[in-house]
Amino acid sequence: MHLHPIVHDLLAAGLVAATPPPPSIADPGTGLASLERGLELLGLFVFAVSGGMLAVRKGFEVVGVTALAGVTALGGGVIRDLVLGDTPPRAFRDVAYLLVPLGAAIVVFLGHSVITRHLHRSVLVFDAAGLGLFTVTGAVKAATYPTTAIGAVLLAVVTAVGGGILRDVLANDPPQLFQANSRLYSIPAAVGGAIVVAAVRNDWYTGVLGAGVAVAVCAVRLAALQFGWRAPMPLRAPTAAD
Repeated sequence: MHLHPIVHDLLAAGLVAATPPPPSIADPGTGLASLERGLELLGLFVFAVSGGMLAVRKGFEVVGVTALAGVTALGGGVIRDLVLGDTPPRAFRDVAYLLVPLGAAIVVFLGHSVITRHLHRSVLVFDAAGLGLFTVTGAVKAATYPTTAIGAVLLAVVTAVGGGILRDVLANDPPQLFQANSRLYSIPAAVGGAIVVAAVRNDWYTGVLGAGVAVAVCAVRLAALQFGWRAPMPLRAPTAAD
């Protein structure tokens, strides 16, 4: 049976529109969706705590503490989603992504003295935990989009360090990434992101691998803070006294 070309085009367009996109491992209904969501929500919490603790240290009031906690938690993921074209970003589609940073801000506002008493350099410790968690979740999401492998790794790093950079800038501090005495920060995230992207693209990613990479990135960052590990400096770079 022959159809009019316009009718044929309309039917074809309908059939194409009705074809769902291939599922991502982070999509609801897939095996690792709940694990990835759990890692991201945990990352939101610890990053929000780091932002809230810095706000308390700077003497901010309740609005400032809440705002800095939220920006720190959500900044990197929002940038990632905008670059990938996943709009509105998940932070504005899933209420849990707003409630978790809010809850963290309340915890910090009421219990910051307890956190400080039991955890030395609390801002950097919580920042390291968020760095590891967001490296994994950022890499997983970017790897399921049609980006290059390098592009996916870069988005993993942006997810991991973006919120921390925004936190420091808003608090009028030099970002950790750009300090002259900066310890290893983006490099562990890049290495971890590369491992996760390779695993996702080659279908051997598992939850155990993701959790292991998150722990490893966090551990390397904490070790760098403890032992003063730095990235290589330019050859014959001038010193502050020059």
